[in-house]
Amino acid sequence: MLAQLQLALDKAHSPLRLTPTPHPMEQERALLNLQRGEHLDVVWSMTSHEREQRLLPVRIPLDKGLFGWRIALLPAGQGQRLSQVYGLDDLRHFSAGQGHDWPDTHILRSHGLPVQVSSSYASLFHMLRAERFDYFPRALIEIWDELEQPRGQGLEVDPHVLLRYPTAMYFFFSPQRPDLAATVRLGLERALADGDFDRLFKQHFAAPLARSKLAQRRIIELHNPLLPAATPLVRRELWFSPQALSQAQAAQPSRH
Repeated sequence: MLAQLQLALDKAHSPLRLTPTPHPMEQERALLNLQRGEHLDVVWSMTSHEREQRLLPVRIPLDKGLFGWRIALLPAGQGQRLSQVYGLDDLRHFSAGQGHDWPDTHILRSHGLPVQVSSSYASLFHMLRAERFDYFPRALIEIWDELEQPRGQGLEVDPHVLLRYPTAMYFFFSPQRPDLAATVRLGLERALADGDFDRLFKQHFAAPLARSKLAQRRIIELHNPLLPAATPLVRRELWFSPQALSQAQAAQPSRH
């Protein structure tokens, strides 16, 4: 997301440069600080009605909707735990782990799926290893990095199921800084128009998409009751399509 933010600033010919905050924050604290205009100028996060009321979203999904494509982390040695899950009724026999303030928690519970929550992202990995819940749904664009970090030790990726619900990861800005939101929106629109947005997307996400082996998974579609009406679902160029990715890869000339 940092690369996309820098791309947007460059495309908008902005002199602004990125400086990470020295204050580590859980998600809700970061959003509250952003809303108040304290410490932060921008946060990227999954959208919801509540977040769009509090903050200024730039409604261009940085992930092309892939944050709603979820694969389960499991305790090591439990790779077959979800092997007989073919739909929601089967999945309701298992409990998921999530952050207490994550929109995903409400989405899962709205379908009658059991969810155990924690206020700490890091503790969810410890809880999964201790089998305090059965699986930890993660976006396919983040799960492989998590697995390779120390927090992923003692865990493995479920090979059977993909949960999918419509959502978007946006850049959010303080209501006090509409100028920043306008600058980033302009830059992202220019990057979409000249193809640089899609090139950067493929550069970062083609590998985890291939590693996820989507064709081999059973897809369970979920409704997202938190999806705002202003979500630009009609702009097809903003959303991931497996067909579009494979066509783009096939169209690339050989370098040999």
